[in-house]
Parts: sequence; structure tokens; C-alpha cells
Amino acid sequence: MSASTVSPTRPQTSPQVLRHSTAFAWGSPATYLIAVVLIAACMGPVLYIVLGGFRTNSQITEDPSGLPSPWVTTNYTDVLASSEFWVAMVNSTISALATTVGTVVLGVMASFVIARYDFVGKGAMYSLFAAGLMFPMTVAITPLYLMVRMLGLTNSLMGIILPQIAFALPVTIIILVPFLRAIPQELEEAASIDGASRLGFFWRMVVPLSMPGVITVGILAFINAWNNYMLPLFILSDPATFTLPLGVANFASQYSVDTARVLAFTSLSMIPALLFFTLFEKRIVGGLTGAIKG
Repeated sequence: MSASTVSPTRPQTSPQVLRHSTAFAWGSPATYLIAVVLIAACMGPVLYIVLGGFRTNSQITEDPSGLPSPWVTTNYTDVLASSEFWVAMVNSTISALATTVGTVVLGVMASFVIARYDFVGKGAMYSLFAAGLMFPMTVAITPLYLMVRMLGLTNSLMGIILPQIAFALPVTIIILVPFLRAIPQELEEAASIDGASRLGFFWRMVVPLSMPGVITVGILAFINAWNNYMLPLFILSDPATFTLPLGVANFASQYSVDTARVLAFTSLSMIPALLFFTLFEKRIVGGLTGAIKG
């Protein structure tokens, strides 16, 4: 007697289950509604400033929330033709790049020591940097200004670059230490057997392996330095040394009656930071994810 083969029957899925699984995959309508509201709240002011630069003062007075009709570009061309905007742009670029380089170099070296060496006071040092996260610049602005003035760095870009590096180091070290701790100890021992010194291991192995975290802290340092307003407000007084946030405030005070031109100046000042953050957004998320996993 031959054995009969029974083909398995696939269980039927009810329409209710299918609808439930589809809704779970796409998310509930309330989630999308909340997301749209949050996006509108974040993008609304930015769009208002950008579109306001394409309007005239009479259009803004008659209909503050309307669209440009007609569209005018003279506000943007006048701002781009002014030396005040480009001076502030160059100063912000120098300040942000110098802050980024200083933060990354010092942060990587300090994180390497904390993550890979055992010494007395290691935990206290790490806790000290972690405590720096709870020490905002607004609290330290008065003693910081006195220190900068004693060093003779007032009214100079170096007077804001050094404090920006100091206040960016806590975040940098908190992010980089997990990356450096995750590097296997066996890798360092193998490099030592091959004749690599500690400094050679640092440059040839540690820095490349921790590059996602390095890029993340570099981006954060650049954006924070670019948008910094409080420190330049206290340190800088010469318009030739103004950064973009301070230049926007100075421009708004000079042309307070010309709202459209002020909006154009403000929107042009935002574009570099927005582009920079948009291009490297995935890098920031990836670096922070790696730091949490480490």
C-alpha cells in the first residue's frame, strides 16, 4: 500500500487581519497628523523668512502672511552686493572651521587617554567632562568675558574660538569615548607586536576606526559655532569682526524699517548651516547610534 502525499494547505488570512497588518506597517493616521504638525511648526518660520525676502515692505504690511505678488529679488541682490554680509560670512567660516578642528583634535586625544589608559583619577576626569554638559555658556558668560579681556583677546575671533572649543569638548568626549573603548584590545596588542608605537597605533588604527564619531562631533561643533550668538555679542564690538548671527542683529538694527531686506539677510545667513546639516544628517545619526551602542 503506497503512502499518499498530503499537500499542506495554507491558512486563509481574514480581511480584518490584512487591514490591521497594513495599518500597522504604514502607521496610524494620528502619527502622521502629529508628524505634519511638527514639521509645519519647524518649517513655517523658515519658509516665512525666505519668502518674506522676495516681498516688498508694502506687501508685508498689507498681508503679513501672504505670498510674494509680484516676486522681487532686489532684497537678496542688495544683501549679496553688500560687504557687510560677506565680512560676516568669512568671519563665521573662520570661527566655525577653527572651532571644529580644535574640538576634534583635542577631543580625540583626550578621549583616547580616557578610553584606553588606566590611571588614578580617570573616573573623576570623565565625570568632570560629563558635568560640563550641565554648565551652559550663559552662566559662565561674565567670568568668561573677564578672562578673555585679561588675555587681551576681546574684539578678535580667537576670543570666541577658544571658549567655543572648551564648551564643545564635553559633548565630543562623551560621544568619542564609547567608540574608542569598542576597539578590541587584541588589535592594539597585534599592532604592538608588529612594531607600532602607541602614537602609530593612534594615527593608523584608532583615528580611522573612530571616524564616524569624529565626523559626528565635527559636524556638531561646526553647527554650534556657526549659530553661536551669546559669546560674540559679549566679546566682539567691531563690525569688521562680527559673525553672521551678530551681523544679522546689527543689520536688523540698522534697517529696522526695511523688514523685507532684513528677512533676506536672515535667510541668506541660514542657508549655509541648513545645507551643512542636511548633507551630513545621516552622519550625525550614525555617529550618535554608534556612541550609544558602544
